[in-house]
Amino acid sequence: MPASQPRSRARDRNVLNRAEFLSLNQPLKGNQESRSSGRKQSSQAGAAGAQNSNPKERRQSQQLPEEDCMQLNPSFKGIAFNSLLAIDICMSKRLGVCANRASSWGGARSMINLLGITGHGIPWIAGTLICLVKSSTLAGQEVLMNLLLALLLDIMIVAGLQKLAKRKGPYDINPGLLDYLTMDTYAFPAGHASRVAMLSKFFLNHLVLAIPLRILLVLWALCVGFSRVMIGRHHITDVLSGFAFGYLQFRLVELIWMSSNTCQMLISIW
Repeated sequence: MPASQPRSRARDRNVLNRAEFLSLNQPLKGNQESRSSGRKQSSQAGAAGAQNSNPKERRQSQQLPEEDCMQLNPSFKGIAFNSLLAIDICMSKRLGVCANRASSWGGARSMINLLGITGHGIPWIAGTLICLVKSSTLAGQEVLMNLLLALLLDIMIVAGLQKLAKRKGPYDINPGLLDYLTMDTYAFPAGHASRVAMLSKFFLNHLVLAIPLRILLVLWALCVGFSRVMIGRHHITDVLSGFAFGYLQFRLVELIWMSSNTCQMLISIW
């Protein structure tokens, strides 16, 4: 038995040393060289990629801490602005009681829209032109010409500001045909609010009205402005800013007020 064991071991060695079993016992030189060359190429490519990515990574490492600090430590102005904006959106949505037929005051939507038409620019421009044609006094023509100038300035200024801000209303409501004619397609500032504020201030300054009519004029301007919030067309801040811009437009018209001679010359050309 002890002699047979060395013979079997020697026989196994001779079998394993044959050519067909060499690939099992040790890899060929070509495979070793290809593997080693592949490893070198991969290590070189990895080193080159690391060198190329180092500037980007350095830039990102320099930028990321600042961005994280801005997000984690926002300024007081940013917090206050975002808080006021959230309150404005929330309150505007709650006051949009006539935004659609399914709203709590959906049945009064047509009446609110009719109130909004009284502050639209197209009826006011058309009415001013008709009164200007029928007017026969110099003082009346002077006031009407300046009123027409104020209405045209209001449309152009509000349209320009809305194009710059491009703020949409609290509800997804498409503008009407009259809104497209006056380019009143966005929410900020509210065109109806600026127009009624300018008109009410204009009439209070240039017309002799009794105290009840003055109070009704101011109430009309307030109702028209906030009716735009009720139908979901504007935010509260849009209406308030519209009132402010309307007052500024009135002051602008007062500064560039056209005299009677200028109005007569424009009427004669027209």
